[in-house]
Amino acid sequence: MSDHRPWEGLTEVADRETGTIKWYNSGKGYGFIARESGEDLFVHFTALGTADEIKEGQRVEFDVDESGNPMARDVRLL
Repeated sequence: MSDHRPWEGLTEVADRETGTIKWYNSGKGYGFIARESGEDLFVHFTALGTADEIKEGQRVEFDVDESGNPMARDVRLL
């Protein structure tokens, strides 16, 4: 019998959230999103997809990757 576990190696992602871009430096390729819970969440440019013109104060929707240090994934402008 196989010991195949298809979920292994998958990133743990919670439900989508909304927040506001608190700070983003396109030269450095990262910034922070102010979550509605009040906590700041790291965001890397690779999570932005087509939202490459992101600016401070913009509302966004995102997934939270909790597999290590929490960070935003699949960020989309609202």
